[in-house]
Amino acid sequence: MVDVGEKAISRRVARAEATVRMAATTLSLIVDGEVPKGDVVGVARLAGVMAGKKTSELIPLCHPLPLDAVAVDIEADRELPGLRIVAEARVDGRTGVEMEALTAVSVAALTVYDMCKAVDRGMEISCVRLLEKLGGRSGHWRREAGD
Repeated sequence: MVDVGEKAISRRVARAEATVRMAATTLSLIVDGEVPKGDVVGVARLAGVMAGKKTSELIPLCHPLPLDAVAVDIEADRELPGLRIVAEARVDGRTGVEMEALTAVSVAALTVYDMCKAVDRGMEISCVRLLEKLGGRSGHWRREAGD
């Protein structure tokens, strides 16, 4: 692990996203609450939050952080068609929370796949990426529009 003991404590925030493309009929099943395994969005949101909290147990050499918050938002996008997943992680600490946000969206997307694979094996998880990070020595970084 990198020694962060000498770094100043600061407010750290990171936002990440992922998309899950699927058949339009699969998206309709999710939106209408008709997927046999249950509430896809609710379960995926909870899985993402849990994963964000357990990031240091999943990613080797990742610091365990006393997170202040992990939020996961999931929205249907009929133009994909599919779901857009965005997570935000926050902490007052010595190291950033990018990995927590990225882990949250990744596990939320995998949960969507697991819950819907019986009706659509052709789903595709894509665009797992950092959108924004705040805090620390490097300051504020935001992905450019269209990136």
